[in-house]
Amino acid sequence: MILQCSHIQKTFLTDTVLSDISFHINEQEKAAIVGINGSGKSTLLKIIVGQLPAEEGEVILAKGTTIGYLAQNQEYHSERTILEEMQDAKPEIVQLEKKMAALSAQMEHMQEEELQKSIRQFDAMQHRFEQLNGYAYQSELVGVLKGLGFDTEDFGKPVTSLSGGEKTRVSLAKMLLTAPDLIILDEPTNHLDLNAVHWLEGYLAQYPGAVLIVAHDRYFLDKIVTKIIEIRQSHAMVYSGNYTAYAQKRQAILETQMKHYLNQQAEIKHQKDVIAKLKQFNREKSVKRAESREKQLEKIERIEKPMDETTDMKLFFSPALQSGNDVLDVKDLSKGFHGTTLFSHIHFSVKRGEHIAIIGENGSGKTTLLKIINGLLPPDDGSFTLGTNVEIGYYDQEHHVLHMENTIFEEIQNAYPHMTNTEIRNVLAAFLFTEDDVFMKIKNLSGGERGRVSLAKLMLSDANFLILDEPTNHLDIDTKAILENAINQFEGTVLYVSHDRYFINTTAHRILDLTGHTLLDYIGNYDYYLEKKEDVEAAYFHRTEKSPANSANRPSAPDAVSGQTASAISRSKLSWQQQKEEQARIRKLKNALKKIEQEIDALESRNEALDAALLDPGNMTNSVKLQELTTKRAENDSRLEELMNEWEEKSTLLENT
Repeated sequence: MILQCSHIQKTFLTDTVLSDISFHINEQEKAAIVGINGSGKSTLLKIIVGQLPAEEGEVILAKGTTIGYLAQNQEYHSERTILEEMQDAKPEIVQLEKKMAALSAQMEHMQEEELQKSIRQFDAMQHRFEQLNGYAYQSELVGVLKGLGFDTEDFGKPVTSLSGGEKTRVSLAKMLLTAPDLIILDEPTNHLDLNAVHWLEGYLAQYPGAVLIVAHDRYFLDKIVTKIIEIRQSHAMVYSGNYTAYAQKRQAILETQMKHYLNQQAEIKHQKDVIAKLKQFNREKSVKRAESREKQLEKIERIEKPMDETTDMKLFFSPALQSGNDVLDVKDLSKGFHGTTLFSHIHFSVKRGEHIAIIGENGSGKTTLLKIINGLLPPDDGSFTLGTNVEIGYYDQEHHVLHMENTIFEEIQNAYPHMTNTEIRNVLAAFLFTEDDVFMKIKNLSGGERGRVSLAKLMLSDANFLILDEPTNHLDIDTKAILENAINQFEGTVLYVSHDRYFINTTAHRILDLTGHTLLDYIGNYDYYLEKKEDVEAAYFHRTEKSPANSANRPSAPDAVSGQTASAISRSKLSWQQQKEEQARIRKLKNALKKIEQEIDALESRNEALDAALLDPGNMTNSVKLQELTTKRAENDSRLEELMNEWEEKSTLLENT
């Protein structure tokens, strides 16, 4: 075991962020921390690396453990070049290399005795250099930088000249080269394109040390981790397996918890009904039974209703008007900036109902292409045509469609002035903005909160052609799932740019890969794209001739299918017959209960009449009549006792059905 967190507690002001958090990481284990935005994931990482104190609990590291930590936002100030920064990752190798070079030069001028001594020194340094894998260091350094998206010509750039995303990649590269025992990464894929993410997946999967990741990239987590630590409502639960396994287990647990809750609620309702009925009988024994049941009911430990923190968020897209079949036609489109070509002479068409993802490396022109289609940028050459009745709804990853000085309420009100204040509040509540939240200014919101405001505006647009630029950026995993569901149910057309492969895999019917200044078309999801990428690129760029695998000779199994179908039909018939029998049994029980209750009511009415007769002065002196009335009353009481026992028995049977 390399890391153990025991009973970690963290509070900010009056809000408990982390409560009794306990888990461990073994050597070479790959684990992820997941949870909604604001659940305390980054806070927990900072506690582990010692940047924040915990009120309670402790973090225990194995003796001598080295940690590499990459925070979400890097404050990186250095006048040196990227290459010079990388060489600092393993200073012992660099120092040994310099010492060996200097000693080698000096040895040329040494006498025999001094030379022999220096040779022994050189051999010792060389042995250590080899232990540190020094001869492979330069190639490793170049491999890491190129894997994370830097070209050779970038190596000489000063770090100060880089963008925030590039500085984060430099930090990540340097940290990986230090090869710590435990790598801790907070959203490492935020500033990486698909190729770089794919490279990082392979690197981390094969990494000999332990890895702890906070990430919203579910495809990335599926490829790397074998343990998920979920933080939900300040508590932690640990699941074995990758993200998909976790999601399935969590859903199963939630369903089981909900089933137990509903069963208990049904039991409580049944007991209350029985108690009310027993009290209604208004007999000493029935009242005592009711009181006994009330005491038992009070002792039941109530199960809390299981809550999913984002179940209140409602997102759905509904076009006000159906477009024509031809939604978009792009012809011979070209665009470049400052002499650099982004894409040249591209063409594609979009049909109604298609869900199309545009992918490609950072800087390939994906966002530029969307801006041209939205009329925000002019093309250098070519044209595009929108079809009949096409209404565009645009989601901008930088949220330029939002007005920073507006409050959330004003942003919706200004865009949709026909809406009443109540309607606006209802919509914002559906996106988790309630009470005074609606008066927060856009400029003060987090990236995820701005994303939710943009999604709210998009939903209200009633557009039939959604154009989305990185819609999952800054969204937590649960909110991404809600967006995926909304897109999959959308009856209109969707064209989007994304680097979220899980999102692409679940929502795209078609992929356009912007590569080599052109678009390559794949009719399928991301898994299909990966399967066909090499063949399509080879065919298009004429690098190699490959023929697709022949599927004509694949054996079919009609007999097996028909056998399975017959078996399914047989099971279906059996299930139907069992269901009919069960329904008949329940009806019989209900009818029996109804008859018992009717007989109880009749006997109670007769007893009231007998009691009145016993008190009648005319009968008080008639001993024979009194004996007859008393005997009849005792018989009724005996029958009532039998009926109430039978009623409780059958009620319990019905309850357990």
